[in-house]
Order: sequence, then C-alpha cells, then structure tokens
Amino acid sequence: METDETDRVLPFQLQFDKPVASQVKIAEWNPEKDLLAMVTEDSKILLHRFNWQRLWTISPGRNITSLCWRPDGKAIAVGLEDGTISLHDVENGKLLRSLKSHIVAVVCLNWEEEGQLIRFGFQGDPKNSSSYEDRTSRFFPPAPRVPRMPGVVSGDTGFMDDSEDSYRELSNSSYQRFNILCSGDKDGSICFSIFGIFPIGKINIHKFSVPTPFIDKQTPRQILNSSIYKVSLSKDLCRLIVMCSGELNENTESRESQMVRQGMHSLVLDTSIFWKRKSELHQLAQQASNIEDLTEVIRASLSVMCKQWSDAMHTFHEKFDSLSTLIIDHALDSTPQEEFLSLLGGARTSSAVHQFLVNSLGEVGVKRVLKVICGTAKELQRIVLDHLQPAAEIIGFRMGELRGLSRWRARYHGIGLDEILINNATEKSGMILVQIERFMRVLSSVEQQFSNFFNWLLKCIKLLMQEPSDQLLPYNSELVVIFLKFLYDQDPVKQLLEVDHDIEVDLETMQRVKELVQFGGFSDCEYLQRTLAKEFQQMEDSFKEAFLMPFTTISRKMLCEDLLPLFPLPSSSSSSSASVSMAIPMSISYYEDASQAVSSHQTCQHSFVDYVCFQVPDEPFSDIANCIGVIRGFTHDLSSSKNGYTSLEAVLLCVPAGYECVDLSLYKDSQIVLLLNGASASSESSGDACMMIVQASELPFISISRFTNLNLWNLYQLKDSTVQLQMENEKVRNIPHSVIAPLAVSASRGVACVFAARKRALVYILEEDEEEVPDTE
Repeated sequence: METDETDRVLPFQLQFDKPVASQVKIAEWNPEKDLLAMVTEDSKILLHRFNWQRLWTISPGRNITSLCWRPDGKAIAVGLEDGTISLHDVENGKLLRSLKSHIVAVVCLNWEEEGQLIRFGFQGDPKNSSSYEDRTSRFFPPAPRVPRMPGVVSGDTGFMDDSEDSYRELSNSSYQRFNILCSGDKDGSICFSIFGIFPIGKINIHKFSVPTPFIDKQTPRQILNSSIYKVSLSKDLCRLIVMCSGELNENTESRESQMVRQGMHSLVLDTSIFWKRKSELHQLAQQASNIEDLTEVIRASLSVMCKQWSDAMHTFHEKFDSLSTLIIDHALDSTPQEEFLSLLGGARTSSAVHQFLVNSLGEVGVKRVLKVICGTAKELQRIVLDHLQPAAEIIGFRMGELRGLSRWRARYHGIGLDEILINNATEKSGMILVQIERFMRVLSSVEQQFSNFFNWLLKCIKLLMQEPSDQLLPYNSELVVIFLKFLYDQDPVKQLLEVDHDIEVDLETMQRVKELVQFGGFSDCEYLQRTLAKEFQQMEDSFKEAFLMPFTTISRKMLCEDLLPLFPLPSSSSSSSASVSMAIPMSISYYEDASQAVSSHQTCQHSFVDYVCFQVPDEPFSDIANCIGVIRGFTHDLSSSKNGYTSLEAVLLCVPAGYECVDLSLYKDSQIVLLLNGASASSESSGDACMMIVQASELPFISISRFTNLNLWNLYQLKDSTVQLQMENEKVRNIPHSVIAPLAVSASRGVACVFAARKRALVYILEEDEEEVPDTE
C-alpha cells in the first residue's frame, strides 16, 4: 500500500498510484464488486480489480462514447459512436447482446432498477401484487442453442458457443429486479430497454411541447437542435431527469416576442408507466425477449442448413455435370436423364455413360457422393430435431402465454399488448411447426431417393466392370425413374430453404385447406404455397408488428412535465455549443428523503430527493465565475406548484481561489466530490490538484422563484448568496499531479479513482470507517 505517515491524518487514503498505458476518457466502478471499467482514448475497455489486477481487455472496433453497469454488476453496457449499445459479460468481457437503438452516437447511459422485487407487485401489497412465474421450464427442456457451422472453431463466427450461460442469465429475467436501461444520443433521442435487452420506448426531446406550470398564461415551449448530455432515472422509475443542450424556443402570441435561446436545460419526464405497469411490462419483456432469442436460433439454423445442403449439392453436380460434357463430346443428342433411363431399361449402354460410370465416377466416387449427401441429410435432420423444432415449439408456447395475457384487457391493453396482433403472431408460430414437419418429410424422401439412385449406380458399375454385385443393397426401379424425372436437376430441399420461391399447389388441395379453415384453429389458407424460409420471414414480421405496439404505446405515455433553463451557451453554432456542453462536468443522483412520506398504492413513491450538480461556465456568467451549481428537489417541484408554492432549491458554490473544477460526482449521503486543478497547472508540470468532499445537505439552499419571466436564467437569482468553499473547512486531499477528467467514484464501495495528465491512475479510499475499506486481496 503506497501511503506514508502524513497520509494517516488526511481525509483520504491513497491506495495505489499506477501508470496506465493509454489516457482514460471514461471510467465507472462496478456497483456490486471492487471492479473498475475504463475506456481508453483508443477505444479499448479495460477491467481492473481494486488491487489493479487487470481481468480482461476488449476492443469493439468502434469509438466508445459511453459506459454503464447493470445494477447487479453482472453486465456492462457500452454505447458506441454508430448508435449501437453492446452488453458484455463482467466475467470475461464477452459480447452478450447488441442493440441498434440509435442512429447517432450514444453519449450517455443510465441503468436503474426498481427498489422492490417484482414478485411483490405494487408496494408489496399482496392484494395488488401480480406475481409472475415463467412456466416454460415446467413443460420444456432448456432452450436450444444456436447451431455451430461444422468445421468452425468457437468464436470464429457470430454464433454463440457453449459458454453462453451468462447470456442465458441475461435473457432469463424471472428472478431479476425490474430494471430499465436508458440511453441518450447527440440528436436528442432517448431509448428505453427493459433488462437492457427488450426495447420498450423511444422519445425525442425536440418533439416535446414543454409545459410552463409556473406561469399563469400557458406558453408552449420546445427545445430545438437538442443534444442529450446526461439522463438519470429515479429509484422508483417514475421520473427521468434529462440534461440537454439546445435552443429553447418559446412561442408567444406576439411574433415579436418569440424567443430562441441556446443553452443548457434540465427536463423532468414522466416515466411513471414503468412503475405503474412494472409487473405487466416484466412479463411482456420476459416472454418477448426469449422469443427474440429463439427466433435467432431458427434464423441461424436455417442459415447453417442452407449452407450445408448447398455444399452437398455442389459436390453432386461437380461429379455428374461431367456426364453432359461427355454426351456432347460423343455427339449424342440426349440428356443425362435419358441416358440413365436407357441404361435402366436394359438398352445398349452408350459410350458416354460407360466412360462416365467406369472411368470418371467409379465405385469410389459414387460412395463418396452418397456419403456426402446422406450425411448432410442426417445432419440437417439433427439440426431440426435439436435446434429448429424445439425453438419453434417453445416460441409457440410463449406466444400462447402472451395470447392469454392480451385477453386481460384491463391490465395489458394499457401497455399496448394488442389481442389481434398477438393472435396473428400466435398463428404464425404454429404454421412454422407445420412447415418444419413438411420439410422433414421432404428431406427424408429426398435422402431415400438419392440413396436408392446411388445403389442402382453401384449395381450398374459392377455389371459394366463384370464384377459380382451380390453384396450390394437392393434398389427400386420405380424410385430411380422418379429421381431422374423430378430430382436429378431439381432441388426441393433447397427450394424450401429459400425465401423467394413459390410452391405450386393444385386446386383440389387448396380447396381442402379452405374447408379445414371452417373448423377453426387457423385462418391462413396459403401456407402450403410458402417455403419454410418464407414462413419464418412472415412469422418474424408478425412478431415485430406485435411487439412494436407496446413500444409505440409506452413511448406516447412518456411526457415532459417540467423544464428548467440552467445557463446559456455560445450561440455561434450548434456544433460548438454541443462541444462546450460535453466538456461541462455534471452529475445527477437521488437520495432518501425522510421528510417525504410514501404516497398511496396507486401513485409513485416519492421517498427520494434529486440532486443535480454542474459546473457553471465562465463565459456567460463573468460575475459568478468558477462556480458549481447545485439544484435540489426538481422532480418534486411540479407537485408542489399545484399547491401554490415551489420546492425547488439551489445554491452556488465558489471554487477556492487558484483552483478550477475538472470534474465532479455526487456521492452517497448527499455529498459532492470535487476534483480541482491548480489554475497554474499544466500537463507538462507535476501539478497541484486536490480532491474535496462537500456535504450538500448542509449547504444554505435557497428557494428558486419560477414565477418570473423566462428571459431570466434562474442562476442569476443565486449570485448574491454564493457559498465560498474554503480549503480548511472541507475534506480535502492534495494530489501531486495535474489531474484530468474523468473522476470515477463508487458510492457503494467508498472509493474514487483519479487520473493524472501524465497517464497515471490514483485510487483513494473516501471512507474514514475501516469497515468500508474494500478488500484488496
């Protein structure tokens, strides 16, 4: 442990001062374990233990823009520049799931779980609870895995290998607390995913018409050209605080008084649908996410089957196409099928067929092709029985579960579970089983036809070479004729594995199908005209349509409740303003508020108070420069306004002279950790920095009046009551380096990691109580 005698009297203990290979731009502590995830400038993710032992390093191959841990610490979400969110296993960094939720860079992530187990229902009241058990395991064995292409080593493809237990745990959310992953991008869009894997909503800030609850005359406002900076979901999932930059457009009745102001704003969104319908959403996400996983199993199975059968048929045609060339060389006016039929009928064998069977193909060639085709057919049957059919059966069961839920309109219509769409998807999941059965029959018949044809060829070769053929398997002449007419140059197996092929069905069969429809159970009369691949495509489309309805319904129910303009930004260009806002340290957190009682069972809990902390930029506020703004009670303010008063409070903290704020983080028990650099420090010098902890709950907050005209930024009301931070009055630890962002603070572990400009990482213990010190073993 790298400490000295003087460290013992300081508020923080320095545990490590270690070099880092590349500069770190993002760092997050695991909420449950002593693990630190770091993103370097070259977009590599490093995972270190508290004792600085590196566990793994991964490189997604794209620029990483955000990072966030799952609340239980078992997975980490990574936001990428192309709008993708990838989930990785904490044990080995393996990719578990990838979602393309955005079309531009994902700049912030927040993963929050509801405070109670889902099985307790609403507020733990048994009368209102809706306990949920996934019954699939009662009737089915474990879900099938994605088949692996023969000859491919695990990890060479996107298919999952045998070590996918963590992936299954990610999808199996029966025993998880209900949680929501929120992601924001630089174009103002926010996406929501249940358990990080099932998309359930998407909103765009600039499409909101923001209310003005504190002004008598309602004035609609919009934020244009918005870019999300930070999002934070409350502990009860009822409110989402959004920090964003953009142009605040206030449309008044007078065109002359229309105002457009570029600045940083804080919004409160109503996400209470997550709390009110958490049990229903949990069940929907559990079933739908597993259905999507099984759909991928079917997709991969069809892909592997198509590739294997195509390779087998290529081997067959590679050998037998040479017969057509020999027929032409011998100036014969016939086809290979006619030549074989002539041979079968006992006529004189042509020289072309004789040369092909005895010299080109031979007994060894026939046996090799027979082994390839029959072996492939059996492999396809194995894939169907071990992967494709079990996946389809479980999908049918899960869709049946959703079908039953969709009929409970009082509870599930409100989250968009549409009975008609679910019924259609359920029928499609049944039709895929019918198509699988037909495919197995066709495959078995084709295998039998090929085997019979090759047995006949072996008999012919023995006769042409005047060798005994008593030991050969018997053959059926009629099946040979059928093979030559219908299978020699056609491929019904391949046709069933293609999407763009239509199957011809006679009118009599179609009429019988229509008569069967009258008995009920299904309504699709054209399924016999579709291939297995086409049926799968239609089933997948029906799933997307059915699950899009909850996505759309939940998206519409999330509304903007309040907006608080924080400070203006340079209006020279939107891009420059966005870059300025990205460099401003900000932090949002929620703390228990003993003064707030829990409301009734039909409304959300309000036992937490929110804190929003940010650095005030110097440019627009020359008279309150080098300050930190702290706002408290933003989410409570709307309910307070209905009673005629405001509960919004704020305070300005002036950074000690000679220092400037590099980064900040809200810590537990309403504390703020500030990372300060000496004003004269540079990357070339050793630097004079410090880390300071301020008890926010003890600060002299003042109420913010919001009944004034919106031309005024609210921070101006605080300039006369700014609190001057004193080095001797706060918990301060000097750092002998010039420090840079980010500051990584773990509220659960009581540790902080500081990064120096000279590629060093310093880990401090923030707690004075030794019981809070993490184990370094």
